[in-house]
This record gives sequence, structure tokens and C-alpha cells, in this order.
Amino acid sequence: MKPSLESDRNAAGLPAAHAAVGCWCGFHARRRMGGLLLGGALAPAGALAAIPECKRSGFTKLVSADQVEGAAGQQYRQMLQQASGKRALAPENHPQLVRLRAIAERIIPFTPACNERAGNWKWEVNLIGSNEVNAFCMPGGKIAFYYGILARLQLSDDEVATIMGHEAAHALLEHAREQMGKSTGTNILLRGGAALLGLGSVGDIAAQFGSQLLSLQYSRSDESEADALGLVMSAQAGYDPHAGISLWKKMMSISGGSAPPRILSTHPTNADRIRDIEGRLPRVLPFFEKASKPERRFGPPAPPAAASGSATGK
Repeated sequence: MKPSLESDRNAAGLPAAHAAVGCWCGFHARRRMGGLLLGGALAPAGALAAIPECKRSGFTKLVSADQVEGAAGQQYRQMLQQASGKRALAPENHPQLVRLRAIAERIIPFTPACNERAGNWKWEVNLIGSNEVNAFCMPGGKIAFYYGILARLQLSDDEVATIMGHEAAHALLEHAREQMGKSTGTNILLRGGAALLGLGSVGDIAAQFGSQLLSLQYSRSDESEADALGLVMSAQAGYDPHAGISLWKKMMSISGGSAPPRILSTHPTNADRIRDIEGRLPRVLPFFEKASKPERRFGPPAPPAAASGSATGK
């Protein structure tokens, strides 16, 4: 049965498409996010200090950030167009999309503290009508959640924030750019002096990676780094970091001994991840305790067995 993106719309009492949370069209999104970032609605001055979890690899310098973010933006637009063509792109007032964007609005103000480029990113959050258990954030702040990860795992807001913080951390730490940089460095070594005379071709390599950004697999060290930074940001945004433990237990439980969901394909093992999160709790809990908490809480969508209708509910 196909997941229903609209099955719980009426029960949620949603605002209209251009309400403060539901609308992320260019005009309202820029105005709202600009106000949060410039006004510091959620981030006190002390929270904008650099944190150890933000250290980035020197390999990122081998590839232009503008080119990587540009390629990601194009890939993201293509994905949205394809989803829309299949009636699998959630409308602006879908309850779970409203939920995702409300959580993102609490996390995004903390991102420039880790990567100053993030203050100028045109952040986007979208929901795709697919039963796949997956979510990602592409370079430049392009976030997507698949309906399956919300419905099949019955995620709480704290668990959603853990995932969103983790995925945003990949973009902030420029893990995609790092991997491209490593490949670029390898190519330079193989080509020798001739490659050094043509460093302009590095941009071509970034463009070649553009078509692979949606399926890019990060290393286990990248995943651990994203876990660490993601927990800090979700805690700063007022979401309980203990949710990381329940989240990864849910993630692993649905694999049933078969291949794990794609989102887990290169992640640390279940036991290692939970142990790492438990070890990080003493550091991140103070952020959570000091943070303002969300005024509004959301629930997960109907479980897959109860869902009905098409991807758009029409």
C-alpha cells in the first residue's frame, strides 16, 4: 500500500498554505529565516561560538564550495520536479511537512556557528511520498524527508530533530565536498604535473559529482562526526538528545536481519552508535537544559497499515 501524505491533514488543523509555518515560498522563507538568523530568535549570543564538533577536513579546499552547492541545488530541483510529476511531493500545508519545517526553523539558526556559509544558504525542507526510510541534507541546505521514515518508525519530534540535525551536520561539515576533494587529490596524484597545470579542471570534477549527490555514501567517520554535531544542534534547539538512543534502536529494528535502510548503509553499528550517543549525553544535555523548548508539538502520521489514498491524498 502506498503511503498517504494527506491521510492526517484535516485532523491536524493546519494553517493555510501561506501561514507562517506552512509557507516556504521564496518570499516568506527568506523573510522568516532572515529574521531568525539576524534577530537570534532562538540562538543566544553565547551559542554562536565555535564548537569542537565543527572541524572540517582540509580536503574541502580542493573543490569549490560554490560549484558543489550549485550542483546540489540543480539535483535537488530535479528531484522535486520528478516527485511532483508523480504526485509524490507534499503540498505546503501537509501536516508532516509543516512539522518538518517547524523543527527546521528551530535548528537552522544555530548552523552559521558551525559554517558561516550556512547563513547565506537558501534552506529548503520538503517531504517526498515514498515508503523508503530515508532523509538527507544536500550541500547548501537542501533537506528532504521520505514519508516512510516518519510513518514506519513513528518518530517523535525529538527523534525527527535528531535526524534533521544529523543530516544538516553533513552539509555543515561539507562531507560531500570533502569526498570530492579526496577524489580530486587522487586524480591529481595520478595525473602528476599535467594535472597541476590544469587545476581549473577541479571544477569539472565537482560537476561530475553533481549527479551522484543524492546517492552519496559517507564514511563511518563522517557519520560519527554528523552524529556528534547533530546532537549538539538539536539539543540547542530544545529537543531531547536522549531521543538519539530510541531513534537508532527503531532504525535497526526495521531491518529484520536483512540489508539495513539506505540511511544506515555506512553507519556505525547499532551498539557502537548507542554507546557513542550515551557518551556524548553529558556534553549535550546542558545545551538542552538551557534551551527554550518548542511551544508546539506534533505527532507522527498514521502507521502504514492504516494509511490510505494516493501520495497527495487526491
